[in-house]
Amino acid sequence: MENNLAVLIDGDNIPSAYVKEMMEEIAKYGNPTIKRIYGDWTKPQLSKWKNVLLENAINPIQQYGYTQGKNATDSAMIIDAMDILYSNKVQGFCLVSSDSDFTKLATRLRESGLNVIGIGEKKTPEPFIVACDRFIYIEILGSHPKQQETAESNLDKDKKKQNVDKITPKVLNLISSTISDVADEDGRAFLGDVGGLLQKKQPNFDSRNYGFQKLTPMISSISNFEVESRENQNGRFKLIYVRNRA
Repeated sequence: MENNLAVLIDGDNIPSAYVKEMMEEIAKYGNPTIKRIYGDWTKPQLSKWKNVLLENAINPIQQYGYTQGKNATDSAMIIDAMDILYSNKVQGFCLVSSDSDFTKLATRLRESGLNVIGIGEKKTPEPFIVACDRFIYIEILGSHPKQQETAESNLDKDKKKQNVDKITPKVLNLISSTISDVADEDGRAFLGDVGGLLQKKQPNFDSRNYGFQKLTPMISSISNFEVESRENQNGRFKLIYVRNRA
């Protein structure tokens, strides 16, 4: 049975440009039965959201700013999230925001046994990221890189390259230690297990952050690791194993 998800969007802190890709990404993890976006819809900066709400069946929640400098949207989202939690209608939440104010909410929802997916910009503070089971940067939710390169100008290509993170020694050490954690006596580890543990160790780990659509081509591109493909017992598909090179 597919998990039902509550998608709560902080309209004040998320751009509307990636809404289609964002909803497609969320659908990978469950059925978004509740979709709400919070903000003061009398403000002009939310006008771009208005054009995409009906297309994606997202319910706008009006929240006036009672005090200047204070974000009433946060409180409204948190209250609604707790109401939804106690209704037992969903098995997980997707919190869409770049605001660290939702850190405690994510922690509380996970304490109740629900899966929490975070989506936000790369500027999102670390506490909110690690409070989620999985955190996805909204910048990586565009079209496939090859498709974009065909359509983009040289200037746009340069901007895209700047958005791709470098595979640093810290990342290499994270992958290497994770392989060792789940490896068998020969040092080989099933890549599915490696990917799952990487996600637990670092919720924002995603091969797309480094310009790869999947983990397999990312690992294969790094000389530190050896990739082996095996057929399963039925021969219908291949199992990917990886190990650290000596």
